[in-house]
Amino acid sequence: MRGRRALLPWVLLVPPLGVIGLLLLFPIGRIVWLSFRDYKLRNLVSGESDFIGLDNYVRLLTDPYLWQIVMVNTVVFAVVAVVTTVVLGTLVALLLANLKPVTRVIVISCIMVAWAMPAVSGTYVWIWIFDVDQGVVAQALKALGVIEPSGYNWFADRLWFYAIVTLNIVHSGFPFVAITVLAGLLTVPKELHEAARIDGAGAWKRFWNVTFPTLRPVFAVVTVLSTIWDFKVFAQIYLMPGGDVGGSQMLNLGVWSYVRSFGQNDFGMGSAIAALLTMLLLGITIVYLRALFREDGLR
Repeated sequence: MRGRRALLPWVLLVPPLGVIGLLLLFPIGRIVWLSFRDYKLRNLVSGESDFIGLDNYVRLLTDPYLWQIVMVNTVVFAVVAVVTTVVLGTLVALLLANLKPVTRVIVISCIMVAWAMPAVSGTYVWIWIFDVDQGVVAQALKALGVIEPSGYNWFADRLWFYAIVTLNIVHSGFPFVAITVLAGLLTVPKELHEAARIDGAGAWKRFWNVTFPTLRPVFAVVTVLSTIWDFKVFAQIYLMPGGDVGGSQMLNLGVWSYVRSFGQNDFGMGSAIAALLTMLLLGITIVYLRALFREDGLR
């Protein structure tokens, strides 16, 4: 009887694990298989390909473009976007926690519009805002005499390009952080803050010494999830002017994999890039799980 009870959870897990294996593991296995082969457009037509071992990975890891452009774009952008998203989301959560219930519902409904907006639609809004000729930013700066009447192409500059992408990501991502942190804030006992206030602690000290330690698991979750999402950003970069051009200064790992595969018909190298991104995300996921287990005392 005890053996059957121990086996029951695994039996119940078989259907969902089967679905996960079909939907996730097979495509990942296919990508890994392609990454070890010379697979181009002619191979896609013939269905035959040559096994080349680790050649794609050697070419990838020895390519200066990976380390000087793509990896820098991927990592630096993800770090800046995650920090900005978490900080802004936390500030909004603190504001929401101090609002009256009716006002809180109204504000939450407003910010959730940004969360619900599709990535494609949101990206084109930001493209319009920073349009060279008719964009809101260009018109305002022209009126102030900051830029020339001919305008300025923000998307041609690497720094400004990723600044706009960061604005796009933060705008669509901070509502998730705000709502999640707000849910945690509402569970913090008010007695703790009152005791800290009696002891003379200011707002910052109360947050750092009372709120943050209590909500450390919440911040771990939103930070790691935001990191995973921002590492594999695709549409917000690919749809920006210049974000779909192979060899440009604007690509990250996800977009570079797509461009190499479907833009340059080098599916083997594109799969190797995708496999590298998958390994990075797997490492982040492992760190995330270890953080959760550590918080729960399950190491």
